[in-house]
Amino acid sequence: MKGLIIVAENFQDEEFVYPYYFLQRICQKVDVASVDGLTRYGKYGVPARVNKTFSSCLSSDFYDVLLIPGGFECPDRLRIIPEVLELVDKHHRSGKLIAAICHAPWVLISALDLTGKNITGFKAIRDDLRNAGANYKEVNVVVDQNIITSPHYNQNPEFMDAVANFLAK
Repeated sequence: MKGLIIVAENFQDEEFVYPYYFLQRICQKVDVASVDGLTRYGKYGVPARVNKTFSSCLSSDFYDVLLIPGGFECPDRLRIIPEVLELVDKHHRSGKLIAAICHAPWVLISALDLTGKNITGFKAIRDDLRNAGANYKEVNVVVDQNIITSPHYNQNPEFMDAVANFLAK
């Protein structure tokens, strides 16, 4: 099993570190990608040691899970990168898992048709999700087919347990 975390500058540190080490336990390989393959830093200075570019991930086999950390700045940067939108769409169409936490559903709004999808996210993006046609749910974790969302790093354990349960199927 392979995992991929995509990052841009100023991701929410807790939403990268916890999922990264959790995925290390359940995946044989966990890659971290950025637009140019260079290390990115979280809001509080945690480095995400990158080993891939978004474009190289597009040309490789599918990952079993594509995880997008939040913080408001990282997803806002990611959602304007064409390779990210293509990567998210490719994984969604293949039925592979996409996991997004906090503000990361912004990337889903830009990459996918969310009409009728049950989605959660940080309360500040509630209106954005509703305007994109999603059914916003004010709960800790939402699983809708191959999309898992969570609103805050306080829910990391529940969020990653849902990821593990999906991958175990």
